Amino acid sequence: MKPHSLPKVRLRAMEPEDLDMLYRIENDTQLWDVGSTNVPYSRYTLHDFIAHSSNDIYADRQVRLIVEDEQGNTVGLVDLINYDPRHNRAEVGIVIVQPARRKGYAQAAMASLHHYASTILHLHQLYAVISVTGADARRLFSNMGYRETAVMSDWLFDGHVYNDAIMMQKIL
Repeated sequence: MKPHSLPKVRLRAMEPEDLDMLYRIENDTQLWDVGSTNVPYSRYTLHDFIAHSSNDIYADRQVRLIVEDEQGNTVGLVDLINYDPRHNRAEVGIVIVQPARRKGYAQAAMASLHHYASTILHLHQLYAVISVTGADARRLFSNMGYRETAVMSDWLFDGHVYNDAIMMQKIL
């Protein structure tokens, strides 16, 4: 999708009202294959995370932002995790919920995240670790200007087999 045809999105801090959506995302076993978690989270744990997160990347070394469409509907979330203040970089994660997928929300959210990361946080670099089986994620990050810079052999275990992962990086 071309930038001018992307939907408008807003990134905002998590609120207690986001608990149900966060619970669904964190406990979706299909997403475990593309992330670093492989255990279910309780509502209590997630509620505690929302309640005690300062939403300050400098204090928490991460920030999780909700993606809303123009009407204020939640369509997903984006993360900056593994923040490294010495090297001014962070890892990016993104999830767009069904039925909002394939409508440009991921690209719009990533563009907003890039603006936030470069102009507000003054990060130098963003990166993502993506399974070689994640064609949609590879395409998204490639379309957003990330370059494939390394392959890590047998990096991600999906419960049955080990898959290689690709490091994709973007200098802001």
